[in-house]
Amino acid sequence: MKPNQRPIASLSLDLDNQWSYMKIHGDPGWESFPSYLDVVVPRALAFLEERGLAITFFVVGQDAALEKNQRAIQAIAAAGHEIGNHSFKHESWLHLYSEPEIEAEIAQAEQILKQVTGQQPIGFRGPGYSCSTAVLRVLARRGYQYDASTFPTFLGPLARAYYFMTTKLSKAEKEKRKALFGGFKDGFQPLKPYRWDMEQCQLIEIPVSTMPIVKIPIHFSYVLYLSVFSRALAILYFRLALTLCRLTGTQPSLLLHPLDFLGCEDVPELSFFPGMSLPSPAKLETLSRAIDLLKQNYRVVSMQEHAQTAATARRRIPVLNPERKFAATKAATL
Repeated sequence: MKPNQRPIASLSLDLDNQWSYMKIHGDPGWESFPSYLDVVVPRALAFLEERGLAITFFVVGQDAALEKNQRAIQAIAAAGHEIGNHSFKHESWLHLYSEPEIEAEIAQAEQILKQVTGQQPIGFRGPGYSCSTAVLRVLARRGYQYDASTFPTFLGPLARAYYFMTTKLSKAEKEKRKALFGGFKDGFQPLKPYRWDMEQCQLIEIPVSTMPIVKIPIHFSYVLYLSVFSRALAILYFRLALTLCRLTGTQPSLLLHPLDFLGCEDVPELSFFPGMSLPSPAKLETLSRAIDLLKQNYRVVSMQEHAQTAATARRRIPVLNPERKFAATKAATL
């Protein structure tokens, strides 16, 4: 099949920085905002350029506000990648904020991202996949074209339990994070794009893809974690996921993280993170094979292009009511 005849798949990178992982883990010292962006951004940009890919980087406003990170973030935009809003403080309990607090959080990140990169963000992904009706109202009001915060998987409670076992958080801090990764019922949410049913709202939702039917994670951090045990198994797992996407007509939206490009030798402080026992060359080799598989089957585009394609498709996309969706999510996490 010719490249322009292939179905599309979107690719994004959540540019979570070292301090945000430390903050989530409950490690001291995150308040000084330690950063690895000067290492990971050139590595990721070189990897993407070699493969002719223009993707979406969801950038945290706090990082863009710090002068030490601005050159790296500017390089992302200069290379032709889309800049998305990933909140300002990267707090995975964004859904617990009041609506005015959400507005301030999103607006602050939006303003600094535009100032540093010259791009006006039109897409948002909540930290830790956090989302709520109030978040969606703010995005719609501010003219965003798409949200990419939903994560349809049945494994949310299991992931949250593992996360709590490996952190140093107090009981109060765990309470803030009790909805992190969602509930079991999130596994029943759609994998394909849909529109949120809100008054005068054209906001498109592009879910983070999980494996069709079984709804287990397939983004690259999981593939790399599997490669700790067997690279062949990891690639087989990813190949199966792409096969199921084709059979179900799912145009995948897959995401990368900075740690997919960093090894144990780069950031020993994050050795607790799954897959960080691998050196970066091993990770990059596995990642290269997985991305090549993706490119063989799909035309890889940015999140913006994926959202625009969904919005203008001949077949009307489904419409979901956010009040109903988040009421079900809340009940599942109590």
